[in-house]
Amino acid sequence: MKILAVSDEVVERLYALCASGHFKNIELILSCGDLPYTYLENLVTLLNVSLFYVPGNHDPDYHPNDARTHAEGGSNLDLKLARHRKFLIGGFGGSIRYRPDGTNQYTQTEAYYRASRLIPRLLLNRLYYGRAMDALITHSPPFGIQDEDTQAHQGLKAINWLLRVAKPRYHFHGHTHFQRRNLSPSETTLSGTRIVNVFPYKVIEIHHQP
Repeated sequence: MKILAVSDEVVERLYALCASGHFKNIELILSCGDLPYTYLENLVTLLNVSLFYVPGNHDPDYHPNDARTHAEGGSNLDLKLARHRKFLIGGFGGSIRYRPDGTNQYTQTEAYYRASRLIPRLLLNRLYYGRAMDALITHSPPFGIQDEDTQAHQGLKAINWLLRVAKPRYHFHGHTHFQRRNLSPSETTLSGTRIVNVFPYKVIEIHHQP
């Protein structure tokens, strides 16, 4: 299965690539945050596939009655797990808190508390499917992995914890703009998890579990 993963920066060229059939084999869109919801809606319309996303620190707070706070035709996966065919996906939105009133921003302690809310569903997945998760999508990178030493782009330690507990085969994130800083690789393998900074987009081929 081929996935189109996007994050942080609108790439208008994708519209033309979608219309020309360049992404005709894409079966799923994953968004790692900080993108206009209209952009995600356009990609869904052009490719006619499922979309799962998490909010970034520049995205608005979710309100069910406000269309501006969610992507029509997509599923907000923040603190949720979903199954797409045989592919188990979990989501964790937001970034480290760097402004007192910041939206979708959390201290390291707050992020741990949020991550703990996923435990019951992770246990159920392990019981039903023999594994907790195939892929984790987040906005922030893990702490110390593809993050930066600036306060706004420091990774979340709770994500490292989730990776150890859930042991997904893939972890996709955004938030740090790899092409601009060019200081570390955009992919890392850690204890069997392929960690990918998808900024601004990547096409990734994954393999289903049996």
